[in-house]
Amino acid sequence: MPRVPSLSPRRVERILLAEGFLLLSQKGSHFAFGKGERIVTVPMHARDLARGTLLAIIKQSGIPRARFFQGARGRRTDTQPNL
Repeated sequence: MPRVPSLSPRRVERILLAEGFLLLSQKGSHFAFGKGERIVTVPMHARDLARGTLLAIIKQSGIPRARFFQGARGRRTDTQPNL
């Protein structure tokens, strides 16, 4: 199985939002995203997510692992200059 890349919580948030999840609630530094019957909690700490935490988020979201990481490799539009 390929190595799991480390991702920031903000990058995971962008992937979930792009997949149609909505922010349901926030309690402290934990954000809850939902889509249909699925609820995914993401800890919004300053450091990258631990691999086990990231894998649990992917499993809870129901997004296939390959598609989740494909979204992680996508171009970051928030750093593109305005032309």
